[in-house]
Parts: sequence; C-alpha cells; structure tokens
Amino acid sequence: MNITEKVAYIKGLLEGLKLDDSKPEVKVINAIVDLLDDVTLEVTDIEEGLDEFVEQLDEVDEDLGALEEDFYGYDDEDDDFFYEVTCPTCGETVCLSESMLDDGEMECPNCGEHLEFDFDDICSCDECSDENCDCEEK
Repeated sequence: MNITEKVAYIKGLLEGLKLDDSKPEVKVINAIVDLLDDVTLEVTDIEEGLDEFVEQLDEVDEDLGALEEDFYGYDDEDDDFFYEVTCPTCGETVCLSESMLDDGEMECPNCGEHLEFDFDDICSCDECSDENCDCEEK
C-alpha cells in the first residue's frame, strides 16, 4: 500500500465512524487528515520529479561515459593498473600507469628529480617468489 492509498484508507475509516463534525476534536482530526492528504500530494509530486531527474541523470552519465571513451580512449570499465613509486629525493608517492613504467624514466612531478625504472632483474614467472630465481625468464 502506497502513501496515497494509506491516506484514502484513513479517510474511509474516519467517514465510517460517522462522528459529529461540530465537535472540536472531530474538527482537529478532519484537519489532520486534510493535512495528510496535502502532504501526500506534495510527496507524490516530489517523487515524480525525482524519477524524471534520475532518468535525466542516467542519460547524462551515459553521454559522459561515451565522451570519456572518445576523448581518453577508454571507458571506466578498463582494467588499467597503476603502480605507486616513492621519489627518493622528496619522498612523495607518485601513481604511474604501465605505459609510464614502460617508458623507463620520468621526472618526479613534485620535485623534478629524474627517475629511472629498470625491470631487467625482476622475474615475471608465477612460480618464482624470491630474488634468487634461476628460471629462463630473467
């Protein structure tokens, strides 16, 4: 039962009581039910406006996703990995993408220190877990 149906139910109960409308307490009850009816209409209007707003927001979100994909060449579902590197000079943490690491070098955006990345001594096989790996992938 939604809010409109509940107010209608309360009105029906009130009418079924066949109260004397001249009594002050009945006037108060009738005023409260009228107020509930007005509040129900306002809430219904707000809900309808909110539903329309949500639909428009969803459309904007879809448009923005398409724009991001066109402009940046990816969408928010890409599985890009980012790595954190700490600059030895300033101590700031910098987030790098795989393509930045593949370049092998960059300047720290905070202090300008030249940073180099060398991965020659790192094993990429899943079986090795220590630095003394003697597999062929090194």
